[in-house]
Amino acid sequence: MSTPTPPQPPVRPRLGVFKFASCDGCQLTLLDCEDELLGIAAELEIAHFLEASSKPEGGPYDLVLVEGSVSTPEHVERIRRIRADARHLVTIGACATAGGVQALRNYADVEGYLATVYARPEYIETLATSTPVSAHVPVDFELRGCPIDRGQLVEVITAFLAGRKPAIPDHSVCFSCKRRGNVCVTVAHGTPCLGPVTHAGCGALCPTYGRGCYGCFGPAGTTNLPALVPLMQRDGMSEEDIGRFLHTFNVTAFTAVEEQEQPGTSDVEGPG
Repeated sequence: MSTPTPPQPPVRPRLGVFKFASCDGCQLTLLDCEDELLGIAAELEIAHFLEASSKPEGGPYDLVLVEGSVSTPEHVERIRRIRADARHLVTIGACATAGGVQALRNYADVEGYLATVYARPEYIETLATSTPVSAHVPVDFELRGCPIDRGQLVEVITAFLAGRKPAIPDHSVCFSCKRRGNVCVTVAHGTPCLGPVTHAGCGALCPTYGRGCYGCFGPAGTTNLPALVPLMQRDGMSEEDIGRFLHTFNVTAFTAVEEQEQPGTSDVEGPG
């Protein structure tokens, strides 16, 4: 009599997490999921995640999370290899979705930066620009933030496991402020705030503590910079100040919005 074959455990989808030019903060958000991470690990095989394991495995992967911008020639080749090994690719954070704060170099002389920062710049191999992953390979979903929100990350992974589109809101931070019962810092105190044009996701953290939004999550789905800029000027900001305010974590994304909504306003549209 033959011995029955024991049932095999179900094959779990394979997860890969990769880093490019970034600070690692968005990857750490996954580790900070704490209790949620246990559930994720039960449903996914974490095959490649250098922040969590010293024994990474190769592809193919069912889901890949990519943090960081493409900033070197090696990055270009590596992101293409990762994309070829990934069934679904999600970019996480401002660096991966918009080039990050390092994309300020896109509007300056990168050779001048190299000569100033490095004693031997001839040993540095870099691109003249810092670009989002989507500029090089197809991306299935972009999760904004600097860093990303833990709840939104869990929603993206859960949506992947369920075979549906992530339920990530595309409205502005102002909606989050109203839900929290915050008094508008601009209306009440004349504090410059990018909340009306910034993608929600932080839970209106800065306005909750009396500070204006800094635009960490990039532009919202719909924006109206021509209406916001006069308010910031009314509250004492010069055009140079406004340019600096807009051009930080998501400089390329906000610059694109400015070029679309305010053609010809070079004093505001370029990083100052």
